[in-house]
Amino acid sequence: MKTVLTIGGSNSKKSITKQLAEYIGSLVDEVQVINIDLNDYELPLYSVDIESEVGIPDEAHILNEIFDKADGFVVTLAEHNGSYSVAFKNVYDWLSRIENQVWRNKPMILTSSSPGERGGSTMLDIAKGRFPYMGATIVGSLAFPNFYDNFNDGKVINSDLNSEIKNMVEVFQKEI
Repeated sequence: MKTVLTIGGSNSKKSITKQLAEYIGSLVDEVQVINIDLNDYELPLYSVDIESEVGIPDEAHILNEIFDKADGFVVTLAEHNGSYSVAFKNVYDWLSRIENQVWRNKPMILTSSSPGERGGSTMLDIAKGRFPYMGATIVGSLAFPNFYDNFNDGKVINSDLNSEIKNMVEVFQKEI
């Protein structure tokens, strides 16, 4: 059975990005979905000094092994002041020290979300430009706006957005 990882790019306990990523992952048929919660991976703030003094933390190696087994990724990013959240960037930095091709050249649905009208589109554009250099094969992307107006009870309630997501999932399903 194929394995898909969902990742919400925030460490908020009520992360809207985690909710959206998990919803999208639930739409992929006949796969094992592993929902990654960044809070489950206690990592020091990345520093070349820490890496040279104590090495790469065990938690990063554990997560890297999970990434190795993935056949595809569903990633929804939070936008913090126009960039990655610190929690996501820190995990991403540690993983890149183990395997430069963090995303393993596997298919990815890449989304962003926010409570605002732009849906984290600045962050999404940054990631769409950067992730392919780190091994992402982005098969669909979407900035998901006005989260609290468009998502309720664990699902997308805006029919246009839901249709876009289902179209991305259909392409993703063929690629994994």
